[in-house]
Amino acid sequence: MPRVIVGISGGVDSSVTAYLLKEQGYDVEGVSFILWNEESLKNAKICCSSQSIKEASENAGKLKIPHCIIDVRNDFSEKIVRPFVSSYFKGLTPNPCIMCNRFIKIPFLLKEAEKRGAEYIATGHYARVEQEKSTVNSHQSLVKTNDQNPMTDKQFLLKKGIDSKKDQSYVLYILSQKELKRLLLPLGYYRKDEVRRMAREILLPAIKSESQEICFIEDRKYFKFIQRLSDVIGKPGPIININTGTVLGTHKGIHGYTIGQRKGLGISSPEPLYVVSIDAAKNTLYVGPREAANKKEFFVGNLNWLIPPTPLIPPLSRGDKEGVKFRASVKVRSTMKDEPATIYLIPPTHPSPLRGEGKGGGDREIVRVVFDEPQWSPAPGQSAVFYSGDVLIGGGVIKKPG
Repeated sequence: MPRVIVGISGGVDSSVTAYLLKEQGYDVEGVSFILWNEESLKNAKICCSSQSIKEASENAGKLKIPHCIIDVRNDFSEKIVRPFVSSYFKGLTPNPCIMCNRFIKIPFLLKEAEKRGAEYIATGHYARVEQEKSTVNSHQSLVKTNDQNPMTDKQFLLKKGIDSKKDQSYVLYILSQKELKRLLLPLGYYRKDEVRRMAREILLPAIKSESQEICFIEDRKYFKFIQRLSDVIGKPGPIININTGTVLGTHKGIHGYTIGQRKGLGISSPEPLYVVSIDAAKNTLYVGPREAANKKEFFVGNLNWLIPPTPLIPPLSRGDKEGVKFRASVKVRSTMKDEPATIYLIPPTHPSPLRGEGKGGGDREIVRVVFDEPQWSPAPGQSAVFYSGDVLIGGGVIKKPG
């Protein structure tokens, strides 16, 4: 029987994932990761807390599957926490969950699978991986997949989970075809209430509530966390009304703010004001009314294509003066609904509009996303992820303008 290594965090989702795979006949083994050094993280809602690790062991015992704990704290600090902290000082809004999947969870699960001779790995994400037989498109792709291979009949598709409220495909867009080929995501075919019911029926000893957004920051105290870990000292600076140019107040340091933020600005105004731009070079926050935080278009770089978008490109657009383009739906945060947009491909040989000169390619390959309607506060540093129906095409990181 095939062996699968399941990442178990101590929550309902990962434990039910292990249960379902065992019921399907897989030889299941569980792995939990020690991610962060903070001894104070005992909150069960935090997936890297000591309490969560304890609950993962209890649930594995109930399921009668082998379980081990692996210390990855050094890698997590270097590849996730440090970049997270430094991003805020650059005026960016990072998504550490995406980076954790890319650099920690999936790679280390695969490493354990290799050690133990397991064919597959699994996580508790609400998404689906399905294989679709397709022929190579007759047109040469302008972009390549993460594996640098064109579309073949062995293509694996990453799809949304059937529970639209819990779909987590967004945070998996950075995976490769090689990783998708070995990844099992059974929860993508269930709704959250069904998963909770199964957990109760099999009498899991530890059923914690939903994990919080960022696992290594307790009680959403971002500002204090960033200040404590950074080598850079944040400096106060002006808060300026983007419409009038009036200085409204003084911020505590740009690392304490993000695009779309309204609370905690420390300014008074007859109308609600939101952070609409962060200029790290000038150490300045720009605020404005809600509509000023809405954006219709932006550039996206650091692209990862799970499948080439070439088949989606209408033949007529190849000669379009605006460039090669295709239609898709796009989301810029995991909790939003993907919205219709046009994506303009900027091949590596195209001059980069982000830098104003030179030629693109590699890390400088970018696309321009134009929504049909303005969307709420897309922030540089966040990821924009592209879909065709339920299928995830690819995605990248929203770039700062200028």
